Amino acid sequence: MPGIVTQMANREVCNLVFVDFKTKKPFLDVDYANVTSTEMTGETNYAYGGWGHPQRIAFNGNREGTLTIETQITPFKLYSLITGGAIESGANWLKREVITATEAGKLTIADKTVTTVSVMALDDGDGNPIDGTAADGTVTAADVAVGKRYACYYAVTLDDAKKISIKSTTFPSYFTVYAETKDKMEDGTDALYRMIAYKCNPQTDFSLEFSNEGDPATLTITCDLLADSNNNILDLILADE
Repeated sequence: MPGIVTQMANREVCNLVFVDFKTKKPFLDVDYANVTSTEMTGETNYAYGGWGHPQRIAFNGNREGTLTIETQITPFKLYSLITGGAIESGANWLKREVITATEAGKLTIADKTVTTVSVMALDDGDGNPIDGTAADGTVTAADVAVGKRYACYYAVTLDDAKKISIKSTTFPSYFTVYAETKDKMEDGTDALYRMIAYKCNPQTDFSLEFSNEGDPATLTITCDLLADSNNNILDLILADE
């Protein structure tokens, strides 16, 4: 188009908008990725003939592609996108509370509604379990000694928590993805380089890594690029900024 020269280079990540393929409603903005990459592949088969067995005719097919996103910013809804699990309210949790006994045979815990508590001695070198009962925030156990530390384990309900349940029957939805980055033109101006991936299927493989050293954890999301009902897979669009 007028005003755009052909020489250009890129050193910027794409911002992406995931739109639900079925409802056509925006699902998630991803404007915090560090790397976005798109790969298209295909297969070529040949008809051979004649002396020397040369290739005569090419047959192209099996067009495939992937969209890969690497991000260190991971809002909770991103996990819903890649797992297909809905975000629900409330969750059950096993709470661990470490308490130093101030009274023989008794421990005071924060939750006064708990009736079942497991107690583990921490200062005897073995972490031996201790039998006890709980009522009104007081755990009664005969073997509790003053000045010793004990870990109390009990189930709690996290009413304000958000939860995604990944089940054997849970899989991601299809999405249309709109991606936008900036190219630098040879004359020093910017041009918006855009892509439309018409039917993306997030792959179900992902890894959650947690470490106490080095760079922050990176989540990698890979989407297969499928063809829609009109055989559209990917559009590449270049426009003036």
